[in-house]
Amino acid sequence: MLSAAGITQATQLAWGDEMRIGLYYDHVRRVWAPRGVKVRQPRQMERSWRYLALAVDVRAGTLAWCWVANMKGETLAEAVRHWQAQGCQAVVWDGARGHHAPAVRQVGMTLIQQPPYAPELNPAERVFEELRQAIEGEMYATIEAKVAAVDRELTQLAATPERVRRLTGWHWIHAACQQLPETMLDP
Repeated sequence: MLSAAGITQATQLAWGDEMRIGLYYDHVRRVWAPRGVKVRQPRQMERSWRYLALAVDVRAGTLAWCWVANMKGETLAEAVRHWQAQGCQAVVWDGARGHHAPAVRQVGMTLIQQPPYAPELNPAERVFEELRQAIEGEMYATIEAKVAAVDRELTQLAATPERVRRLTGWHWIHAACQQLPETMLDP
């Protein structure tokens, strides 16, 4: 699949995806309390959100991210341009509707579609799991405060490429990348 798309070992390949970050917080968590004490947990019911567009280069252990307002093609095209400016040459992502919009294809980056309904195949999902562990369970006054918290976590993670590689560098991805040709042969 990768070599058929023109990917070589020298190609800066990333796996991309989006995560919705919002203020709507209605999760009741189990907590320990003395018998007879009623536990009151805060709830936040504001419907406000942003989308984190993340690209993970598994081999280099680097992250490229930006914030988008929605999942429309024109908006995602800006995210792809941002990833391209960060050095990404090809991205593997799912078949979301906005991923195949004409505006996204016009950016000129190689886009590779992964199988549908398979988040376990996308290393970006592992980064999202780490982010959820770090930010969930806390109340944020504004969406900007939550975005800032996510940015802090991503910055810390991006500062340690070895941690990113351990988190996202599955053996089958490395095996597939090692089988890629070093350069593309002219037909």
